[in-house]
Amino acid sequence: MQWRRLWQPRKGLFWMMLGFNALSSVCTWAMRALPLNTVGLLLLAFIALLNVGFGLLAAWQLMRDEPQAPSRESPPAP
Repeated sequence: MQWRRLWQPRKGLFWMMLGFNALSSVCTWAMRALPLNTVGLLLLAFIALLNVGFGLLAAWQLMRDEPQAPSRESPPAP
């Protein structure tokens, strides 16, 4: 597998993967930093795990797809 297949900023799935990973990090920070009761901790843990799962699914899909080559269309002839 080639890790550079993950870097596909032209695809929305790439940005969704980054968003899921960022939201998971925010959830884990909130679990440690904020004084939450048990229900709040469990809810944030569940959301963080869902985001990790969705981020992994997005990464797996990006690894399966071929990266889009930049289009090299010539300008129209006059």
